[in-house]
Amino acid sequence: MCREVIVHTGQHFDSNMSEVFFNELNIPQPNYNLGVGGGSHGQNTGRMIERIENVLKKELPDCVLVYGDTDSTLAGALAAVKLNIPVAHVEAGLRSFNRRMPEEINRILTDHASTILFSPTDIATRNLKSEGIDAGAIHQVGDVMYDATLYYSGLSDRKSRILNDLSLHSKNYILATVHRAGNTDTYEKISSIVKGFAGLSKIIIWPMHPRTKQKIASLKIDLPKNVRVIDPVGYLDMIMLEKNAALIATDSGGVQKEAYFHNVPCITLRDETEWVELIDTGMNRLVSTSPELIKDSEIDFFSGGQIETTPFLYGDGKASLKIIKHLRF
Repeated sequence: MCREVIVHTGQHFDSNMSEVFFNELNIPQPNYNLGVGGGSHGQNTGRMIERIENVLKKELPDCVLVYGDTDSTLAGALAAVKLNIPVAHVEAGLRSFNRRMPEEINRILTDHASTILFSPTDIATRNLKSEGIDAGAIHQVGDVMYDATLYYSGLSDRKSRILNDLSLHSKNYILATVHRAGNTDTYEKISSIVKGFAGLSKIIIWPMHPRTKQKIASLKIDLPKNVRVIDPVGYLDMIMLEKNAALIATDSGGVQKEAYFHNVPCITLRDETEWVELIDTGMNRLVSTSPELIKDSEIDFFSGGQIETTPFLYGDGKASLKIIKHLRF
C-alpha cells in the first residue's frame, strides 16, 4: 500500500497555470504548498530545497518521486538525496544537448542523483546508459503524458466549450505557445517569431503565458492581425485546442508530444528538442525563430508532404501503472 504526499512548490503560482489543473483533473489538493515562485532560477531552487527538506524531515518518506525537468524537479531531488532518501525520476533520460537551457541542467543533475529512473523512450534509455548510469536502475515505462492524454481526451470532448466560446472550427486555426526565456527575453527572437506568425495563412490562437505577455508589452512589440491572444487555458481546453488545430507552433516540450499524440503537425520554435524522435517521424520540424522556416514548414505540411509512418513512440498508455509496480519495493 502506497501513501502519496503531494508537495506543490508554487513554481506556477498564477491560478490559470496551477489551480485550474488541480480542479479540472480531480487531483487531490497538495498536502503542502510551499509558495515559492516569482524569483530567478537560483532563488527559487534554493528556497525550494530548504522548504522541501523541512517536509521530508517531517514525513520521512520511503521515496521521493519527481517529474520532468523544472526547478521544482531538481530541488526535490537534491533535498532528498542529501537526506539519503531514494529519488525516482519520471521522464528520465531526455537530452536536448543544449546546456544553456535551465531544463537541460535540471534533467542531467536529477538523473544522476536518482536511484530509480523511469525512461519514456528508447532514445532516453540510451542516453542514460551512455552516461554510465546503472542499467538496473533504468525502467523504460513509456510516457505518463500519453496516459493522461488517453484518460482525459474523452472528458475534454464532453466538458470543453472552448471552440464554441472562441467561434473556432476544427482545422481552421493554428495553435501557438511561446514561453521559454530564450525566446521571450530578447527583442530579436520574439519579434522574429511574431514576424513568422504574420506570414502564416490561418488565424493563430495564442494562449499567452503571463510572463510572455509582460515581455511583449515591455518590448513594445505589435502583434499581427491574424494573431488572437487568449488567457492561459486549463488542461481540458488545451486538449481540445490541440487536437482540433491544423498546425501547432510551440517552444514547449510537452506540447510537442501532445501534438504527436493527436496526430497534428508541429513546428518547434527552438534550435533543438529533447524529443528528437519526433523529428525523425516528420511530424515535427525545428524552425528556431526564423520567419522563413516558419512559413516554409506551414506550406510543406499543408501541401500534404509525406510523413513517415512509425511505430508509436511513447508506450502503451500504461506508464503510470508500471511506475507504481516498480515503486512497491
